[in-house]
Amino acid sequence: MDLPLSLALLDQRVAVWRHFNPLPPDTQQSIDEDMRIRITYASNAIEGNTLTLAETHLVLQGFTVGGKPLRDHLEAIDHAEAWDAMQTWARGDDPITPWLLRSLHAVVMRRSRPDIAGQFRTVPVAIHGSNLVPPDPIRVPELVESLFHKWDHTKGHPVSVGAMIHAQLMAIHPFVDGNGRTGRLLLNLWLLRHHYPPALLEPDQRGAYYSALQAADMGDDLPITQVVIQSIERTIDLTERILHPPADPPSGSS
Repeated sequence: MDLPLSLALLDQRVAVWRHFNPLPPDTQQSIDEDMRIRITYASNAIEGNTLTLAETHLVLQGFTVGGKPLRDHLEAIDHAEAWDAMQTWARGDDPITPWLLRSLHAVVMRRSRPDIAGQFRTVPVAIHGSNLVPPDPIRVPELVESLFHKWDHTKGHPVSVGAMIHAQLMAIHPFVDGNGRTGRLLLNLWLLRHHYPPALLEPDQRGAYYSALQAADMGDDLPITQVVIQSIERTIDLTERILHPPADPPSGSS
């Protein structure tokens, strides 16, 4: 399917999604909390966190999960709080700047890696699973500044622009750790600012996502844009299932 058609079909679905709003407060709160848990689980799992969706829910309720590393617990709490911070920024009108990126990273890494939280890397790093060599750390601040200036002045469909800038930020790899989680939160901030649902990028998309980032490194932004479109559609699917549940309850329910 060609990109203009994919974006047009997405916009049709988003228009219907917007028509649902505003939802009853209790429904909206329930959906928001579910999305907070799901995106925390999914974004962390993509990076190797071993908590399941149900275990992530337990951790965010204040419980510990036996047999799972402490760091996995800390990453879940950090990401959920970073999601909350992102939502607050998305409702505001502060410009999306390198300062905001570093502030978001500071929350993402606050407990699991406080030594690097909010700090651009000062050492060379490798991107696991990729042949791309990130730029020299001394260039990171200027490259991020230039990218965000470009983001502010690039014309085009918001989903395409957000996907392209996300891929370029991942190629810069501005932090020692937490690049993916921070970058996906920043992408969702951009989408929310432009009145789109957040992108629910799930673990079963990991291979397509990494392949799309590698394609973007070679100058082809189509795959990463398609991945983002699919992730937004997953959020819409989830909302629709909640608002329009099946007529028959699952077997075994009372």
